[in-house]
Amino acid sequence: MLKIIPGLLLSLLAVLYSSAQLKPIGEWREHLEFTPATKVTVSPDLIYVASKFGVYSVSKKENIIERFSKVNGLSDIGVSNILYNNSTHQLLIAYNNSNVDILYRNDVINIPYILRSNVSGDKRIYEISFVNDKAYLSTGLGVIVIDLKKYEISSTFYIGNTGGNVKVNGFAADASRFYAATDEGLKSAAQNAANLSDYRNWTLISGTNGLPAGATQKVFVIQNKIFVQTGNRLYSFNGTSWTVVYDDGYRWENVNAAEDVILICEENSGWADRRISVFNPSTSTAQVIQNLPATQFPYQATKDGNEVLLADFGKGLVRFNGNSASGISINSPYGRLDGEMLFTDNTLFVCGGSINEAWNYQFNNTGFFTYKENQWNDYNRRKISWMDTVLDIITIAVDPRDKKIYAGSFGGGLIEFETPAKYKIYKKGSAIGEAVGDPNNYRVGGLAFDAENNLWISNFGALNNFVVKKADGTWKQMRVPFVINDNMTGGIVIDDFNQKWIQVPQGNGIFVLNHGASIDNTADDRWKWVQTGRGSGNLPSNVVNAIIKDKDGFIWVGTDKGISIFQCPGELFTANGCEAFQPIVQFDNFAGLLFQDEEVRAMAVDGANRKWVGTRNGVWLISADGQKVIERFTVQNSPLLSNEIIRMAIDPVSGEVYFSTFNGICSYRSTATEGTEKTENILVFPNPVPSGYKGTIAVRGLANNSIVKITELNGRLVYQTRSLGGQAVWNGNDYNGNRVSSGVYLVLTTDDAGTEKAKTKIVFVK
Repeated sequence: MLKIIPGLLLSLLAVLYSSAQLKPIGEWREHLEFTPATKVTVSPDLIYVASKFGVYSVSKKENIIERFSKVNGLSDIGVSNILYNNSTHQLLIAYNNSNVDILYRNDVINIPYILRSNVSGDKRIYEISFVNDKAYLSTGLGVIVIDLKKYEISSTFYIGNTGGNVKVNGFAADASRFYAATDEGLKSAAQNAANLSDYRNWTLISGTNGLPAGATQKVFVIQNKIFVQTGNRLYSFNGTSWTVVYDDGYRWENVNAAEDVILICEENSGWADRRISVFNPSTSTAQVIQNLPATQFPYQATKDGNEVLLADFGKGLVRFNGNSASGISINSPYGRLDGEMLFTDNTLFVCGGSINEAWNYQFNNTGFFTYKENQWNDYNRRKISWMDTVLDIITIAVDPRDKKIYAGSFGGGLIEFETPAKYKIYKKGSAIGEAVGDPNNYRVGGLAFDAENNLWISNFGALNNFVVKKADGTWKQMRVPFVINDNMTGGIVIDDFNQKWIQVPQGNGIFVLNHGASIDNTADDRWKWVQTGRGSGNLPSNVVNAIIKDKDGFIWVGTDKGISIFQCPGELFTANGCEAFQPIVQFDNFAGLLFQDEEVRAMAVDGANRKWVGTRNGVWLISADGQKVIERFTVQNSPLLSNEIIRMAIDPVSGEVYFSTFNGICSYRSTATEGTEKTENILVFPNPVPSGYKGTIAVRGLANNSIVKITELNGRLVYQTRSLGGQAVWNGNDYNGNRVSSGVYLVLTTDDAGTEKAKTKIVFVK
């Protein structure tokens, strides 16, 4: 089960066409939280660090960082443990679900047998130990042995007192015996025993010769001496009895051994008093590393020559050398990011706030993030003190005139943000009202700017539950004229007729407002409550999770029972009204109502008016009319991080689609971009096309729906296609499916009348 890490191949190709500065079509990227470090291990040249979602390496001399995740080659997410084997030059990566990867040179070898095993019990891998060319995994079942040459499970030691499962916390070996620290105590067996899977060949040592009975947490062999952690004490065997060799009164969080020392991450009276003790068995003394600003939550430590390396849950990798300390910063978002995603002005905005299914706030202080030019920036109370009262930011909008950011807190009101020092918070004493029955709680459930630069606000729970901040800066409060529990109002989409489509949470459909000729004159306001049933809007379900407007002006509604489309929103308030319909979609040899049996969680429209649909079972790309499935991505067939999609957003310039999932954010470089009125700044990439390149070639900067022709220099047509929005794609083959020869080709773009709009060249290299 060998996999080549695609990121390594792509990095080589990037050198050949770096002038384009564009990611290849079809490439996936991760945007995962890497800062909280949990494990650290070293090779001769690299430091490897485990985080929640993946692993990264840091070169010892240059501090060059390389990230490894499911998106670029690893087999899973949720890393529980890592350890490097200097004898075999392999990095073993264990996951929370008991899956195992081995990173060897540029290959990832997956060993999924523990994950797939039907054996009942706790299969979690708590510790990794190496003895020669075998890995001994301490698990809740016992000890599982992996042959590192054959990449297979070679045996399992079930060493419970009666032959059953027992949680093993650590494992070690000296010249002749194995030692296992278990919940039943320290156990030992001769390495040459006939059958180590037979519990009767293992001897219980705890409770004898001074070693207390009961659970042991770790066992190490250092300079042929055995050391055992029992609770917050370290014992050593002198040949006849066990004695306490270290007990400092602190509570031990993690104990690790490296280079003949034992490193203890510990705390005394809570998180504020945490430190690392480096115990030297030769001198029976400990070096204490404490009260350094470079650390926050020490999680595991190791030693590498003169350096102590710390995996810190708050600071990432910290390197101590004498009295100096340096941290390695990994640029990434962090925390659970459940809120809206918005792309505007070449910037991705991501809200970090959370609400549950019942639309109750979760006291999430993550704030919001921006992502621009491959750089993440966070805006929350960690950096901005006044944001400590605006938790659960779930919605965001940007004023198209002055680029002010408006962020909606589900409890803390509305933020008007220019800079960290220049801001306003609208709640008490403003047009943003408090929730009825929940004093001093100001909930913003949705935000949207209309074409006239008015900001529309869902004021969830307030007496006047729909508010507008007009373009001139004045405010108008409104009350939805329907009786609804908790005065609920959520996300907002504005159609081409300036009508506001308002999500009604908790399975209550959609409110639609047409405010007539004037916002201030409420006498001509028209409201409609769109729900299931003929005459009421004909939604497939009243549980509305997503609303979008496509390039035809149609309103698409995603529910827990599929998608419906309003193709006549301008007629919604006429005598005949406008009813939603569910198109029939063709997939393989089957046809049915669009996502009839799927809970649609998120939707987005790309430059070709195609629809990206996120569900609890992965992502679909469907045609503009919704009648054909073009792509489907799941965790099984792609680097998608989770099948449960929360939000989506699309970069209109690059066509990159961002997916927010329950396991973090990832993105996919798609084939469609936003088109323009005319072709300008045409760009072909990669160009030149390197020898052996089998990926997609893209032509960008086109007028919408352009015809693109690839010809030889003598004018002979090689290939013709039509752009997807502002971008056309080609696989490099001619009409007969043959790869084109090396040389120079013309790229011609025309309109439907055949008028040439632009011309450029593309080079294929041998």
